[in-house]
Amino acid sequence: MTVQRPFLFGQLPPFVIVVPIAFVQVLFTFAAAAGQHMLDRVNALTFILALASAVTLCWRRSQPILVLVAVYALLSVYFALGFPFGPVFISIAVALFNAVANGPRLAAWVTGYAGAVVLYSAMIFGRDEVRGYWGVTGAVIAWISLVMGLGEVAKARRDRMAQAAAAQSEQDRRQASEERLRIAREVHDVLAHHVSLINVQSGVALHLIDSQPEQVREALTAIKQSSKEVLVELRNILGVLRDVDNGGDRAAPRHPVASLDQLDRLIERMGTAGLPVELKIAGEERPLPKGVDAAAQRIVQESLTNTYRHAGPTSATVTLGYLPDQLRVQVDDDGRGEAGPSVGTGSGLAGMRQRAEALGGTFEAGPKPGGGFRVVATFPASTSEGGDA
Repeated sequence: MTVQRPFLFGQLPPFVIVVPIAFVQVLFTFAAAAGQHMLDRVNALTFILALASAVTLCWRRSQPILVLVAVYALLSVYFALGFPFGPVFISIAVALFNAVANGPRLAAWVTGYAGAVVLYSAMIFGRDEVRGYWGVTGAVIAWISLVMGLGEVAKARRDRMAQAAAAQSEQDRRQASEERLRIAREVHDVLAHHVSLINVQSGVALHLIDSQPEQVREALTAIKQSSKEVLVELRNILGVLRDVDNGGDRAAPRHPVASLDQLDRLIERMGTAGLPVELKIAGEERPLPKGVDAAAQRIVQESLTNTYRHAGPTSATVTLGYLPDQLRVQVDDDGRGEAGPSVGTGSGLAGMRQRAEALGGTFEAGPKPGGGFRVVATFPASTSEGGDA
């Protein structure tokens, strides 16, 4: 991310500001000499020094301290030769400002004040009226301090902008990482659920193709339905990814939509595949925050998929508890009391835990004392809005 320079003309090529400075210093030095009755002291060297001090500013960003020293040296010669006061001070102001804004702080301040002493000494040497006039000394020091102070302000503002840009970049990276994690969870849940059903049902069909053709028909029907639904859900996910990549802001949801409204269809699908599921509702059903609604559905789906794959012949019970300030999701089965080889570390249980904890909820999963396996997730659900799952 490019950090915009906060000070004047910061983004322009170096020579752009140098051209008008050179023009003003060369042209108006003559006018200044006329106003000070010093036309007799103006010669070609006067304009060469005025022009050179402006041209030196072309390198003010890459070599700020060196440019400041060079400008001080040129103008010290200018004033030592008794040339008139005038617009040549513009070069000093720009060099001082850039030295502080772009260069090392200590070196800039030391060079600024040390150069001021040399410059003032040159003025005393070249102009009799300056000698012994301490008011000029104070004015020079005050002017140099003001210009360098403005450089400090510009430097501080630029640093703040750089920090803000870095913080924004880090936030963008974090959001992108969270986005990838959410999409990865969606893909895992969709594929794990439907592909598990397809895998088991295809095995059943192959095993019974000769002996029980009617059950083969049921298995193939389940495979067809699961494959159809996985294609639809994957198409939705790819649509979301395509929309994000194109920077779109369509009316369609930002993430693939999962909802407890789909629970009846899920239970019917699991029953068709051979896993009877009973649904129990505790408390009064009510609208849930979108993130909670989606996460609860995905956890039920993943839990039933694990039961179907690992628990052996069994049945399951899904209990939704609508408490005053939370939703409690519980999935029990009466199988072997295992969650397969991925217990505690697999992407399934880990993904369910991440979903719950991301929304400020809790998650527990493990064998039941009397046999079987239990998954319990709780979500804060006392508000009408929630984050995306």
